[in-house]
Amino acid sequence: MLGCERASLAYTDGERTTYALRDVTVTLAPGRFYGIMGPSGSGKSSLLYVLSGLKPPTEGSARFGGFVYNQHSSADVTRLRREKFGFVFQQPFLMSYLTVAENVVLAAPQVDRAARDKAARFLDDLGLSDMIHKFPSQLSGGEKQRVSVARAMMNDPEVIFADEPTASLDHANGHRVVDTLAAWRTRGTVVVVTHDPEMLADADEVLLLRDGVLVESRPPESLPSEPKALHRTGTVAPI
Repeated sequence: MLGCERASLAYTDGERTTYALRDVTVTLAPGRFYGIMGPSGSGKSSLLYVLSGLKPPTEGSARFGGFVYNQHSSADVTRLRREKFGFVFQQPFLMSYLTVAENVVLAAPQVDRAARDKAARFLDDLGLSDMIHKFPSQLSGGEKQRVSVARAMMNDPEVIFADEPTASLDHANGHRVVDTLAAWRTRGTVVVVTHDPEMLADADEVLLLRDGVLVESRPPESLPSEPKALHRTGTVAPI
């Protein structure tokens, strides 16, 4: 189980305190695809960071199974992320001096023939089989993002966290990326932050945030079809 309990994430600037998350409790079951949505500044990425151990909550706790992040050293949390999690960020963070294939294989626990074959399969699934010998500077933004998705799967993670993974993709490739991520639920948990309800049509559950508060959990079919419509909705029933 992945989750947090009464987790808040606050930033202090002088005498002013701003909450990116406020008193959020959520439990995410394995083998499911979760979406996180909300207006800009609602705390979507902050919740992802807390759940993944990238940022410790200023109040409350977060955990993966029996591993409570704030009961362990930062080195232990880093080790957990490296061994159990895969990440796709808004920026692909590829090594400019490595080829596409090398960037993906780099994330494998052991760089060997099996890892190279696995990388080639993932890249083919994402429509990048003719790009494996190219360097990041030769790729479009969308191609770089798809490489980062392949890289996130290389350590067979129990959880994949994706923060706006389709932001720089066209419609067709956006769906290809989300379909690839959604299929990973047969191996673990998938958590995707996005502004686009269409990309969560196949999700098992969508968490809606507003002003740092988790206000509702919905099935994807109840989401409005247009991203702006979600921002216009009025008060929603609390969980």
